[in-house]
Amino acid sequence: MNLNKLNKYAQLITEVGANVQKGQTVVINSPVECKEFARLLVEKAYRRGAAEVIMRWNDEIVMKQFYTYAKKDVLQEVPDYFVAQHQYFIDKTVATISISAPTPELLKDIEPNKIQVHTKAINQRLDFYRKFLMGNGAQWCIASYPTEEWATKVFPGNNSFDKLLDAILIASRVTEENDPVLEWQEHIKNLAKRNKILNDYNFAYLKFKNALGTDIKIGLVDGHIWAGGGETAKNGVVFAPNIPTEEAFTMPHKAKVNGKVVATKPLNYNGKLIEDFYLIFKDGKVVEYGARQEKETLKNLLEVDAGSSSIGELALIPHDSPISNTGILFYNTLFDENASCHLALGSAYSMNIKDSEKMTEKEMIAQGFNKSMIHVDFMFGSEDMGIVGITPEGKEVTVFKNGNFVF
Repeated sequence: MNLNKLNKYAQLITEVGANVQKGQTVVINSPVECKEFARLLVEKAYRRGAAEVIMRWNDEIVMKQFYTYAKKDVLQEVPDYFVAQHQYFIDKTVATISISAPTPELLKDIEPNKIQVHTKAINQRLDFYRKFLMGNGAQWCIASYPTEEWATKVFPGNNSFDKLLDAILIASRVTEENDPVLEWQEHIKNLAKRNKILNDYNFAYLKFKNALGTDIKIGLVDGHIWAGGGETAKNGVVFAPNIPTEEAFTMPHKAKVNGKVVATKPLNYNGKLIEDFYLIFKDGKVVEYGARQEKETLKNLLEVDAGSSSIGELALIPHDSPISNTGILFYNTLFDENASCHLALGSAYSMNIKDSEKMTEKEMIAQGFNKSMIHVDFMFGSEDMGIVGITPEGKEVTVFKNGNFVF
């Protein structure tokens, strides 16, 4: 384990990712297995001037035991203190750092309905907090660190942990020689240049097609905004919500999605691995679907609420990009979504529509905003993906050829 690179990585997360401000309260969510790195993040946050760092530990094994033994009435219960804690985070305008290190297939033997019942109950009571985060009410950042179980899934054999850690650091642009903070600042500028090109085109639709069977036309909302890389929270602080990130993303129109999309990577959803799946859309809704593995889990995902079978995000990532070029399947959406074009079932980000801060939710929905309690990304990009943009005037513009941007 290279302590120099770990220190750089922790500094990157606190300085560029969450961009912790002096006097600000910070919340860090971490698996118990990542305690050493979480403690390093605490140290870096305090050195940045944080007033207080609140640690929130999670344990997937304990969660599996909960799903195994808890009765249905307990699964549906969300304590008031838990809700009050999240309101406190909003009131304090906390900066949030979350370490993403899921164990793929950990919950494969748990009845899917039990997970759905509990997830739905939490999402209903914390809908206000989801809106706060997705609306960039304050800075937030998701980064990662290995666990032994996750590492063994990605790299079976010897030295799995070290191999996964090296892959995470490479994907996050952290090396022995570089200054990752400066490199990320340049990376964010480059992503902003691409976003400007996409925004200037102001496409009405994008058409996607590849040899795997994806053939889909996706309408974009009027006044959509392409974003990615750096964002500005409502408290005026610039931050990077995902480390790593390679995407340009925007808001599709919830009712203007038609055709078939074929996933190109497995989706690790609630501890279950959905593999080799497809979705067919008509007027924005999934009307047919299939999966080689965990079709029932996919069904439950699509039936969470009225918006979970519609699309809330469209993201473009070139096939020839740093994470994709590693050839590694991470089984973790944070990485896999940044190796491939992806869509998200569920809620849209309000930041992806112009003047959203002046609009009511009802007004945004009327413009095509998809409302849901969930937001679940899945990957459909490929090396032969072709994308054609259609302007409001009907002009066709090639956006992707052979899996990559043409500009």
